[in-house]
Amino acid sequence: MRRLGMAAAVTASALLLAGCGSDDSGPELSVSGAYMPQPVSDSMAAGFLTLANDGGTQDELTSVTSDIAGAVTLHETVDSAMREVTELPVPADGQVVFKSGGTHLMFEKLKRKPKEGDTVSVVLHFADSDPVTVDMPVKPATYTPMTGH
Repeated sequence: MRRLGMAAAVTASALLLAGCGSDDSGPELSVSGAYMPQPVSDSMAAGFLTLANDGGTQDELTSVTSDIAGAVTLHETVDSAMREVTELPVPADGQVVFKSGGTHLMFEKLKRKPKEGDTVSVVLHFADSDPVTVDMPVKPATYTPMTGH
């Protein structure tokens, strides 16, 4: 009987701790590897970054703004076709990688053409989290980031 009581107490404690961690842990968002290849077009550019969520709750990227563009839209590439999306889930304890040929930002109606060495500021807006401002360096048009995977 004493063994059963101890096992029940340990199980209850584990459940309590698990419950506390997941209930109290909202999204914890961070950005790394942000860059914009120097655009070849005067009116459009692309942007790439990795958006990580180390929290216990999913969030959604709902929009992106930048003073350099009339609009910044979210795009996914599915079966070699690019399509605009209005929101992008950022999974709990996961990440979304914006990369060439995949999910990416499109800067439309550029107010000026960024050049290599410039920095473009963007603000990421989320359903639940506060906005995150990202300084995105402009890289050569042919830049390919090193991947550690």
